[in-house]
Amino acid sequence: MAALFGSRVRRLRTAAGLTQAELGQKTHVVSTRITQIERASGAKPTLELARALDAVLGADSLLVDLWPYVYREAFPDWSRRFMELAERATVVREYAAHVVPGLLQTEEYARAVLRVGLTLSSDAQLDERLAARMGRQVRLTGPDRPELWVVLDEAVLRRPIGGHAVMRAQFERLLDAAEARHVTVQVLPFDQGEHDAMGGSLTILTLAEGEQVAYTEGAHYGQLIEDPAEVSRFEVTYDRLRAEALPPIMSLDMIRSVMEGYNRGDRRDRGDRGDRGSSVPSRSGRRRLAQEQLQQPGGRQLRRGGPRLPPRRPRS
Repeated sequence: MAALFGSRVRRLRTAAGLTQAELGQKTHVVSTRITQIERASGAKPTLELARALDAVLGADSLLVDLWPYVYREAFPDWSRRFMELAERATVVREYAAHVVPGLLQTEEYARAVLRVGLTLSSDAQLDERLAARMGRQVRLTGPDRPELWVVLDEAVLRRPIGGHAVMRAQFERLLDAAEARHVTVQVLPFDQGEHDAMGGSLTILTLAEGEQVAYTEGAHYGQLIEDPAEVSRFEVTYDRLRAEALPPIMSLDMIRSVMEGYNRGDRRDRGDRGDRGSSVPSRSGRRRLAQEQLQQPGGRQLRRGGPRLPPRRPRS
């Protein structure tokens, strides 16, 4: 795909009567960068460069459309089909067991996560995967943006990936993203105990045609599930996780609380654990809130301005 991208750039450049140096000047890169792209050598083009080339060469979005396929080659075979479907999904529901989902990661957090992958073969491949991950986030701000519902295991908040500064920026990113009406963030606290999705992350995609697929992933493997009966079982699992998690408004409070722990430099967050009781209701209280949340479209009333606990029923 990189070779195909390069051949299209060369053909369009020649048709436009431009030299490599002239094209580089118009797209604000050195001429050797254009040479690398046309020969499919060196680092692959970034999304910004693909857009610039497309605009200068009048490619009518051809190069931008090819760009995701160029980067997909940098990923393991088992993840490519999932990535293709995710780009077409209208609803994305994720349970994240270990790290913040890629659609909501900051660049520095993503770099720290990708750096430890056993499937990496070089720094260039790390840069390729990082650019691809950041490029996919554009969907969240585009006109065809999906509805995104994320349940984060508490472990995602407690593990300081990349250091405290990186985590603080990542929490700010989560809080900002959750302000959008099409993004919902919940936290599944440790005290909920065992659940059906332990051991890995789970994603359920709803496509424009109404088809649904599930995807489970561990550190170095992934499995796409397309059989409707199996997908339905994973939907039940996800709904249970969503019901057991803190409601959105309380989840954001917990994220802020843990972020304060990083601000204090307490690596083990001992202070936050002592403060949780004042903002996190009991399990029975959470279950009542969860039932209300699932009965309301998108849980928006609970996220903004609603009461944190339902009024007590009078004793009979």
